[in-house]
Amino acid sequence: MSMTVIRCVECGQPYPNEGVPFRCPVCGGVFDYDGAPRFDLAFLEDHLPGYWRYRACFDLAVGAPVVTLGEGNTPLLWEVLSDQPIGLKMENLNPSGSYKDRGSAVLVSQLLGRGVKEAVEDSSGNAGASFAAYAARAGLKCRIYVPESASGPKRRQIEMYGAELITVPGPRSEAARAVLQEVERGVTYASHAYLPFGLTGIATIAFEIWEQMGKNAPSSLVAPVGHGGLLLGIVRGFSALKEGGYIQHVPYYVGVQAAACDPVVRAFHGGLREMEFAGEGNTLAEGVRVRQPVRGKALIKEIQASGGEFLAIDEEMIYQAYVDLGGRGYYVEPTSALVWAAVKLKLGELPQPVVAVLSGNGLKYYPSNETQ
Repeated sequence: MSMTVIRCVECGQPYPNEGVPFRCPVCGGVFDYDGAPRFDLAFLEDHLPGYWRYRACFDLAVGAPVVTLGEGNTPLLWEVLSDQPIGLKMENLNPSGSYKDRGSAVLVSQLLGRGVKEAVEDSSGNAGASFAAYAARAGLKCRIYVPESASGPKRRQIEMYGAELITVPGPRSEAARAVLQEVERGVTYASHAYLPFGLTGIATIAFEIWEQMGKNAPSSLVAPVGHGGLLLGIVRGFSALKEGGYIQHVPYYVGVQAAACDPVVRAFHGGLREMEFAGEGNTLAEGVRVRQPVRGKALIKEIQASGGEFLAIDEEMIYQAYVDLGGRGYYVEPTSALVWAAVKLKLGELPQPVVAVLSGNGLKYYPSNETQ
């Protein structure tokens, strides 16, 4: 099965066969796949656990192992809102409590396939916890940089997996800056944001939704947007299904950010330069508090081509959606509540049926943070 190729989005340089550079060594650009993964039902490996049956789509290095904690195969549950069916893809039920596990399993497999023994990562919490979990599973030594605002449960989770936790004062962007100083000394940067490997793992969300809906795509798909990897991976997954002839139309996509930090919303409506004017304000939705989204440009390009929009949600609406989901039996972190707020806001306008992605578990969040 022919695969897409990882290239620098600026100069077109292919990703090297050895080493794990997080940026293009030639021009400093971001690496990305040059298209959607190839999806073919004939290549499913049903003998492998969980979402690893889609391994043929993962573009793994030769000899890369299966690293799994049971990620994927999350339920698609149906709610009713104003007489309309709303599907909830329960990514909060992955092993470390967030959708990030889909990317981390492939990422760690790739790192092992390329001979990496030690790596660093930075995160607002979920990606760090996820990477720490899979690094522990694989015997990979790691250090995780987090902003001091990262919630207590996420920090504790990272430490319980045996990773070295480094807390950085200031906003999320300071943790990103701090990790780069160590990367400059030659340590592998296992960045969920910069390295594109995990996008193929995230694409499996689309494959599973398609199967769970009787081999149909939803008419609308709603997901939170931080760096943009979640929605971009899903978009690529549905594109793979369309290119393979399994669906006729991709969903109408809705990417959701917090109004306190909404660079992608601004760029979508006003041009890429508008990203610079986004704040990095405090928000309940700490998982999307990303002022310079690595996949923002690629995501906007995809949504402009396929159809969709980006929304910013204020703090009061995030909190109300968080409480409403809890009252329905879904304990999620407020970042996940962004999608429920968006569905309530746009319900009359979105093509039916709608599927929204619940990205993270409520156990990761301290309600005492609500006033931050």
